[in-house]
Amino acid sequence: MNLNELVKNFNDEDKARDFLEAQRWPNGTVCPHCGVSGESYRLKAKPDSKNPVRPGVWKCGGCRKQFTVKVGTIFEDSHIPLTTWLKAIHLLCASKKGMSAHQLHRMLGVTYKSAWFMAHRIRHAMSQEPLSSKLSGVIEADETYIGSKGRAGRPQDFARGTRRPKDHPNATIFSP
Repeated sequence: MNLNELVKNFNDEDKARDFLEAQRWPNGTVCPHCGVSGESYRLKAKPDSKNPVRPGVWKCGGCRKQFTVKVGTIFEDSHIPLTTWLKAIHLLCASKKGMSAHQLHRMLGVTYKSAWFMAHRIRHAMSQEPLSSKLSGVIEADETYIGSKGRAGRPQDFARGTRRPKDHPNATIFSP
């Protein structure tokens, strides 16, 4: 999925939360507190109640504790919208040479402190299982070239005090 599709498909918090719930719980919700599977239900405010219920709150039938999809993940204790988190994850994973927190700050329109926080949490999540085992052992990269041959005619390409080849246009001796 490219960035345009990501922004189009997850343009509001409800869609982003539904996506994360489907990714985290493909076979039904699992309580992050007690581990009971399939006994959780989504909380909804009663029509005559003065206390609203936050969207995405679940309650476990086993331990009776409330939770959201954020509990126990890198999104926990963060007030940054899930849509911004998904964009940050995409940008960090799609960049070839890595991305600094300053670049995230500029691209996402968040403060530098928030960008730094997100970058560190995402990098930490990438170093944990199941992703950490994906890059173990021998890793091969095709067509990687490190260094340069140097260009003829540049004084730094030759050791000091040595001659250039006689057929070189500037065949002179360098003095130390």
